[in-house]
Amino acid sequence: MADFTLYGFWESGNAYKVALMLELNDADWRCQHVAFMTGETRRPEFRAMNVMGEVPVLVHHRDGGDFKVTQSGACLTYLARHFGTYGPQTEAEDYDVLRWLLFDSQKLSGQAGPLRFLRYMAGREEGPETQFMHGRAMSALKVLNAALDGRDWLVGDRPTIADIACQGYLHWPGQIGVTYDELTNIGPWLARIRALPGFKHSEDLMPSGREPETATA
Repeated sequence: MADFTLYGFWESGNAYKVALMLELNDADWRCQHVAFMTGETRRPEFRAMNVMGEVPVLVHHRDGGDFKVTQSGACLTYLARHFGTYGPQTEAEDYDVLRWLLFDSQKLSGQAGPLRFLRYMAGREEGPETQFMHGRAMSALKVLNAALDGRDWLVGDRPTIADIACQGYLHWPGQIGVTYDELTNIGPWLARIRALPGFKHSEDLMPSGREPETATA
């Protein structure tokens, strides 16, 4: 058995954050496919594992028994503490990282993720709903771009889970329906993330949520 099991699918930027963190740490892990598009996360069996009905769900198979963590920010924090990597190193950094995890959840992934789902996965026609979310996503991207002005990383002088969280959905601008043409700090920042040893794209780490359900091992 692998040390970690991650429940997810590649289209989920939130699951991708955790998969990438595992990969960057060369962890012994496996992905348990979740058939999102056929409603697996809404079923009682999945809700019994995570009442929020969302991926990621991270299970660490520890000697004393399995330890489960849900929500990407909590998973990233757990893994940073477990591996001793990509985490804050001072009290000030601790709160700065937390600030970016909350910003990502509420404003960045919190807007870009649903907007991408509507436009790319659900094929929703453009209307007031998508235009409102587009405006919110662009506002968050402008904040991210401003924070990267004159610096390589969001917190300190090295990559942290703040960067891993905020990059989650941003490798698919065409699917979200945005461009970074005027947000000139975001492209180079994403390139620095892609240059990290062990980096892989989400499509290379997990199966698609459009695929049929498979039995849980």
